Amino acid sequence: MCGITGIIGNKANQQNLASLLQAQKHRGPDYTDFWLEENRIGLGHNRLSIIDLSENANQPFFSDCGNFVLVFNGEIYNYVELRKELQSRYRFKTTSDTEVLLNAYREWGEDCLSRFNGMFSFAVWDKREQCLFAARDRFGVKPFYYFWDGNDFIFASEINPFWSVGIAKKPKDSVWLHYFSEGSYGNPDETFWQHIQQLPGGHSLTFKNKQLNIKKWYHFEERIAQLQSHFEQNEEEYITNLLLKAITFRFRADVPVGFNLSGGLDSSTLLALIDQQDIDKSAVEAFTFITNDERYDELTWVKAMLENRPYYLTVCPLSAQEIPDLALQMAKHQAEPYGGIPTLAYSKIFQAARQKGVKVLLDGQGSDEAWAGYDYYVNQSQNSIQGISKSPVRTNVLEIDFAKNYTKTNYPKPFDDALLNLQYRDLFYTKIPRALRFNDRVSMLYGTELREPFLDYELVEYIFSRPQEFKIKDGIQKWMLRKIAERFLQKDLVLAPKRPLQTPQREWLSDDLKEWVTAEVDLLQNHSWFDKSSLQKELDNFYNGDNQSSFHVWQWINAAQLLK
Repeated sequence: MCGITGIIGNKANQQNLASLLQAQKHRGPDYTDFWLEENRIGLGHNRLSIIDLSENANQPFFSDCGNFVLVFNGEIYNYVELRKELQSRYRFKTTSDTEVLLNAYREWGEDCLSRFNGMFSFAVWDKREQCLFAARDRFGVKPFYYFWDGNDFIFASEINPFWSVGIAKKPKDSVWLHYFSEGSYGNPDETFWQHIQQLPGGHSLTFKNKQLNIKKWYHFEERIAQLQSHFEQNEEEYITNLLLKAITFRFRADVPVGFNLSGGLDSSTLLALIDQQDIDKSAVEAFTFITNDERYDELTWVKAMLENRPYYLTVCPLSAQEIPDLALQMAKHQAEPYGGIPTLAYSKIFQAARQKGVKVLLDGQGSDEAWAGYDYYVNQSQNSIQGISKSPVRTNVLEIDFAKNYTKTNYPKPFDDALLNLQYRDLFYTKIPRALRFNDRVSMLYGTELREPFLDYELVEYIFSRPQEFKIKDGIQKWMLRKIAERFLQKDLVLAPKRPLQTPQREWLSDDLKEWVTAEVDLLQNHSWFDKSSLQKELDNFYNGDNQSSFHVWQWINAAQLLK
């Protein structure tokens, strides 16, 4: 996992490339370099060394024919298998997945994308054709942002680098309005800022002769249609093997690997699958966060799971007193709204891992969307937030002229089944895109790599395509995953309910941090988006007990810190 950047056009010079790279240096603290050709095309790279730690694998990476230049962020987990396919036609000078990716592109062109099992965002410059080709993995685990104004095409792994080369920082009102009105974070091609776009997950782009073309390369809907009529003879065994394969792939690294652990089913299943790996388990560390509030902390469950297992546990505490400074740091780093105090607690894990020399962490992210784990999948509501009974937003605080432009987001519904459409929305438009963005920034802030085996595309496709009773049976959600987990875990762990709340965010914002919250929200009182009296009234209501949800208050804190 690294940082990539590039410029084609008038701004392609050494100073601008250096500025872009400096702004995202935390993503790759091990090595930074760039390539510049005749002041019209330049590519840069910040390296976090994970596979083949030698300098031979540094980037920008050049093909042995001299025609192609690559910058790559992520991991191609099946690089070992692909290398075997390619080694009769290409001479390899490294043991890196970077070189495998470049030679795969040379061999198969754009078709190489469907052969990759991994998380990736990369760009290849073809000198002969004077063309840039870039692509993002199926679910958008790795980011790709770009700017194009007709003169300069600029891309980077984060948003902050764009400000460093003189691009104006202007809020995109429509995205902010939808954020305040329905809790959404923009469409897959949008950001919260004007002129800064995303390449959506599962898409590629070409840039040639000042022409930008974007196309979808991952056709998830077609894959599901093919799989819906396909049933393995022993599905439980087949899925177990997919899970084990996903874990095995994600332990491929030349640096220490650890994992994040909570008290839920996903984490406990992850632990059980790691148990099955042929690795030195005494060298693998577990990490969990706590807030020292027994209503939310899952340490008791975590310790029970690790009992009689060889993994050392690092406990990462977060206190209310840390929130003001940490929240501002995270807001500046994320450059867009993020997920609140749980995200800050999560960041403590990566900070501790890096301090202990653990550069790769595995996590249970992605299970709920494929296996139908959220409560609103059962009641078939249109919610996208778990564990709420009333709206998490407060549209009445918005100024009338701002609010009148809101139109409800209508997400695509490519399937006949209502549950599948909700899952599809969460995978490609709501839950997963925002979680992946939060997690990428949090992990990279501390120069660590996060891997999510439950988002292995083969696993997600097969589970998603299964009938509803495979996922929800007799009122029990994630039914088949629980059945598989029973092979390895105590039954009380397998039956553990999903807990929607992970931290005392409501309590801290309405009590411990009340003075700080008031000061932050005061910054919005004269902003043109808000009605001053309504904003104050809703904040008072929150302090006086209307705090079943604190999402709306966190929205205001996010806005205050990002719009300063």
